[in-house]
Amino acid sequence: MTGWALLTALALGSGQQAPERVLVDPPESSVSVGGELMLSATVLDGTGAALTGVTVFWITTTPDVVAVDQSGRVTGVGHGEARVGARAGNTVGFARITVLPPPPSELRASLPQPAIPAGFSVPLSVTALDGSGEVMRDAPLTFASADPAVAHVDEAGRIWGRASGQTSVTVSAGPTSTTVSVRVSDALARGGFSLEPSGRNVRTGDVVRFRVAGVEAYPAWSVDRAGAQIGEEGRDGVFVAERPGRYRITALLGESAAATGFITVEQRLDEAELVKVGRGAAAEHHSGDTWVFEGADGRDYAYVGTFMYDWMKVWDVTDPASPVLTDSLQLDARRINDVKIHGSNRIGILTREGASDRRNGIVVLDLSVPSRPTIISEYKRTVPGGVHNVWIEGDLVYAVHNGTSDIHIIDISDPEQPDEVGRWGIESRNKSLHDVIVQDGYAHLSYWDDGVVTLDVGAGTHGGSPTRPTFVSRYKYPVGNTHTAWRAGRYLFVGDEIFPDDWDADRPIEARGYIHVLDFADPTNPVEVAKYEVPEAGAHNIWVEGDRLYVGYYQAGLRVVDISGELRGDLYEQGREIAILKTTDAESTVPNWGMTWGAQIHKGNIFTSDLNSGLWIVKLIEGDRLVS
Repeated sequence: MTGWALLTALALGSGQQAPERVLVDPPESSVSVGGELMLSATVLDGTGAALTGVTVFWITTTPDVVAVDQSGRVTGVGHGEARVGARAGNTVGFARITVLPPPPSELRASLPQPAIPAGFSVPLSVTALDGSGEVMRDAPLTFASADPAVAHVDEAGRIWGRASGQTSVTVSAGPTSTTVSVRVSDALARGGFSLEPSGRNVRTGDVVRFRVAGVEAYPAWSVDRAGAQIGEEGRDGVFVAERPGRYRITALLGESAAATGFITVEQRLDEAELVKVGRGAAAEHHSGDTWVFEGADGRDYAYVGTFMYDWMKVWDVTDPASPVLTDSLQLDARRINDVKIHGSNRIGILTREGASDRRNGIVVLDLSVPSRPTIISEYKRTVPGGVHNVWIEGDLVYAVHNGTSDIHIIDISDPEQPDEVGRWGIESRNKSLHDVIVQDGYAHLSYWDDGVVTLDVGAGTHGGSPTRPTFVSRYKYPVGNTHTAWRAGRYLFVGDEIFPDDWDADRPIEARGYIHVLDFADPTNPVEVAKYEVPEAGAHNIWVEGDRLYVGYYQAGLRVVDISGELRGDLYEQGREIAILKTTDAESTVPNWGMTWGAQIHKGNIFTSDLNSGLWIVKLIEGDRLVS
């Protein structure tokens, strides 16, 4: 009897019908970290009748967020969203649990100026810190004024000066609170102020900063209709529109003082096209990551890993319209997820997962003859549990080790004898490290439910070095699934990856997830300012070249996004997406279902692999170069 059959027999006993559905009650609920709640399950047969005496097994797919015992008691473990399942035989029903964060350990509050003129208002700046000193972005705050006749504070924390005098405002979050002294000065003479700029014409997605001229003020900003947004940033109102139209902007300085202006927004129109150049088709297995480079022989090559397969494919792409398969390198592995090439283009690194002896690690390649690479050495000693991704910086390989969920730093200056020279990892229960990239002296680690962590590995800002990283910052969002990151200028682009629980690589996968755009001007305090989200699809790997963002958006294909200028709001709704190519093919592991992996720019062409159909080579044609 199989394991599932045994469970079914134990759950049902003899003579009972098999479960058709399992209902969990309540289907949605919330609990605090450390708090408890009880769930119950009802098992139904095919007629909808409840089955009695059926054994239910309780499980959770997110043990870092909740724990559940076999009575259905759920305990909050960490902030986030979780799914708890009740299984009867082969049938599972789920409940969604939101775990609320614990109250902050410390609150810090400040005003932007020492006194508020009567009749004016200012925002109260509040920072909530947890027990480890990390910023809590969603702490529920309440505000109270000691004397509302002098200064009133609203639910958003804005203080409105009413009459000259002295009072205080208390900020609270659970048992934690702090108090700020507030001084209201005499009223200013009215008139003489205006909103600048006003009457401008811009496009959707263009960011405009408004300010009230003639007075030093911190207004409350608003826009008169849907389709645009405006937010406070110091004295500025930062405006961006997703839809065209004429918008009225209001800067409310106080309870009876305001300045208004208008702005006209036109639809953003950029003409571009992605054109297929060539294909390295692979229909007999799933493809993984791709890296393209010019070999020591002066020819161009694309190395493509494989998913649930043990080969790396070598394509000569010197003629991108006619790739030629020159070799297939076999390893003891169930997955060769990542391929990276050393800056000399004479050494390559393959990651390995699922080796038969459970000793995985990385494989170092000799690329003297790039059309037929050979193995120089393997490094397994400290990374036996599988390596998912790597990044090469100089002679150092930053390896994502599945076993420790740490970043392991491996020196390959002697490629025949690689050796670990550094290691770094967060302290977190059930941590999961997925990806790493090193740019401008910073390493960005995609830590799944723990967010994106930035380390100083030579930037010189926090005392770190390439082999002794130091912590800079962490940005975590509630849903988690932080999969990849890429820094470009002042922005850090961070991608989610969300698969359904029952996904199967040999069937269509309805992936989800999107790109979070973080303002990274201050690496110690990343701030999310925009997003790029294609409806009903899921983001994967990204690449930035110039002012273009290239995203392998799984079933939504290869997408190219204009990221010029300042970024705010919803980039997809703004029309910043300029070109799309679906990597679907009837001859693939899942016919006519594309799963675009990512993108790399090489000599004017875009190279990507598709999980189901292999290598694609395309070109972006813009503006005057468009084919008529």
